[in-house]
Amino acid sequence: MKILAFAGSTSSTSINRELVKFVLKDFQNEEINLIDLNDFDMPVFSVDREKKGFPDAAHNFLKVIEECDVIICSLAEHNRSYSAAFKNVFDWASRINVKVFQNKPMFLMSTSPGGYGGGNVMNTAKTFFPQFGADIKDTFSLPKFYENFDFESGVINPDMLKDLKDKIENFKNQIKN
Repeated sequence: MKILAFAGSTSSTSINRELVKFVLKDFQNEEINLIDLNDFDMPVFSVDREKKGFPDAAHNFLKVIEECDVIICSLAEHNRSYSAAFKNVFDWASRINVKVFQNKPMFLMSTSPGGYGGGNVMNTAKTFFPQFGADIKDTFSLPKFYENFDFESGVINPDMLKDLKDKIENFKNQIKN
């Protein structure tokens, strides 16, 4: 199985990337492509720019999705929504293929330093992503990242760790077929 994994952030210290890397430890026997949104840098989307053609990076983003079997991502929340970097990649890609996620099974996550754990962006994505071809199989949100996550050990809150492990197992069971 080929897994595409990414954080919806371009920060070099992305806590969402750390959460993705922790979850990927449960998929060690799979082929993993952990991408960095910084590798898909492109101008801010506008219809005027679109008339001049699509950036190669937008095509490349769609290609990595095409080549995977499943998607694992964790979305950063900026002002209760997607990060501008993720939204821009998404906007360009969706103009090429409205089914950006190409009906791939997805494990969708979010985390933040606050108590809501990126819940606003999670709720938006749960509603919005299926319209763009995401087959969301399960979700997980980790609140208070710096209290509940250790960079060496991962999720350290026992209840949250159990919840995450249960959701990973559920996701694996759903994608076996």
